[in-house]
Amino acid sequence: MPNIKSAIKRTKTNETRRLRNASAKSALRTVVKQADVAVVGTDVNAAKAAYGAAQKKLDKAATKGLIHKNAAARKKSRLAKKLNALSAQA
Repeated sequence: MPNIKSAIKRTKTNETRRLRNASAKSALRTVVKQADVAVVGTDVNAAKAAYGAAQKKLDKAATKGLIHKNAAARKKSRLAKKLNALSAQA
């Protein structure tokens, strides 16, 4: 445990941020997984809605610095590719 007041504050803020980031990252993974499952299914409208939610979460995470912007773009691109394949099939 640090003795200096600023270092004590820094450890508190780091822990708070770590917990917040972990929660946000978990929520992001959940939404992306739901979109992935919806795209694999047969309902195009549900897949589009899930993709929209995932896209919004990914953009927000990239803006906040939770994930890299290229990682967000890659994930969105892969989901869009699957969604387009599902739309063409239907």
